[in-house]
Amino acid sequence: MKIRVLGCSGGIGAGLHSTSFLIDDDILIDAGTGINELTFDEMAKIRHIFLTHTHLDHIACLPLMVDSIFTQIDSPIVIHGQACSIATLKDHIFNWNIWPDFASLPFGDNPVMCYDALEPSAVCELDGRRFEMIPVNHIVPTVGYRVSDAHGSFAYSGDTTTNDSLWAALNAHDTLDVLIVEVAFSNDQRELSLKARHYCPSLLAEDLVKLRHTPRVFLTHNKPGYEARILEQCREAITDRALDVLTGNLVIDI
Repeated sequence: MKIRVLGCSGGIGAGLHSTSFLIDDDILIDAGTGINELTFDEMAKIRHIFLTHTHLDHIACLPLMVDSIFTQIDSPIVIHGQACSIATLKDHIFNWNIWPDFASLPFGDNPVMCYDALEPSAVCELDGRRFEMIPVNHIVPTVGYRVSDAHGSFAYSGDTTTNDSLWAALNAHDTLDVLIVEVAFSNDQRELSLKARHYCPSLLAEDLVKLRHTPRVFLTHNKPGYEARILEQCREAITDRALDVLTGNLVIDI
């Protein structure tokens, strides 16, 4: 299993894209502006998108991608997410006012996209890859994912702050090879982290002790301009694990 980081920033700017991960060549986790890194042919291979939540930085390019490739594919792209996330897409994005309803185009019985509502803790298996949805603690209903195949596993926290559900779900398995975890703010913005329900280095350090596994840890979703400070503070607070910063176009093999 291969993870290609299309976007991993907590904002946008030159060289920065918001969250989207390509799994092998046919599955996305989230659909932020990182999708811009895909060629037209690469986009046309996507058949499944797993959403963590519906904040704009995680769905911004979903409507544009679907519009770009809808005449080039012969089976619908399946949008997996919580029922409330799917309802938000239907009500506020694919509603004919903001964007066409591609769940009914080009024809109602042959749409370019369809929805799969999942309950937290649900497991979806696709060609030997298992996607486990894990509820986390954010300002809107949000999940992370543990993804595994015959060769190994990784987890992505989604947007979250202090919680027990993510760590308990990961500890329920025997192994974890890679953890991608968000750290949006620096420690001097701790109160903002709590209000917006994101991690800062001190909050992440308090939570990582709950994880019994020792995966390779990548930090993601840093706010632009704070990347170096966040990494420095994380390394000061978390001394028992090796930490790396996630970067665009990084490829991780599991």
